[in-house]
Amino acid sequence: MLIRKLFRFENAHIVRGCTSRRCARSLHGHSYRVELLLEAHALDHGQMVYDFGLLKGGVRELIDAFDHALSFWDGDDPEYIASCQRFSERWIALPVSPSAEQLARVIFRLVDALLAQTETANGEGDVRLHSVIVHETESGYAQCFRADAFNPRMGAFELAQIRFSTQIRAEWSDPQLFDRLLAGERWRNPRPLP
Repeated sequence: MLIRKLFRFENAHIVRGCTSRRCARSLHGHSYRVELLLEAHALDHGQMVYDFGLLKGGVRELIDAFDHALSFWDGDDPEYIASCQRFSERWIALPVSPSAEQLARVIFRLVDALLAQTETANGEGDVRLHSVIVHETESGYAQCFRADAFNPRMGAFELAQIRFSTQIRAEWSDPQLFDRLLAGERWRNPRPLP
């Protein structure tokens, strides 16, 4: 069975190397919609695949890191990167281009790692991230499946190569969230209220 949770954020980027000159040469933004699809073959004690309340902690904060932020490829022009960091408190340096396709892969990898480290206590069975859909516009989206997320032919990267600005980290309820994720520490979500 699949369930879906929708998140939203506003983000700006330049996608170097794409066909459209506007996209490749001009800083621009999108109102993104991100869908997380979770799957399981058994239900928990509440007869659910996964309690949506469990996604209100670290998962929401990781996705919200992209809101009103500037995403850039860390291989872009050094002067552009320096300007991004100088004129924006909220920025994310990515080891891949910030296209919808790559954002779907990055978000998949972040959420997948956090879910794998989340302690559950309500009989959640084999629940796992099925796919991530990143809507960049009303008419276009990219969908990332597990095979895509870890496919080196689509751009190999490690989570440790992602850099969140100091301001983004300071806004997390746990400023060490990403460091804990990289260290493989177990993530304890607060239990939802009855």
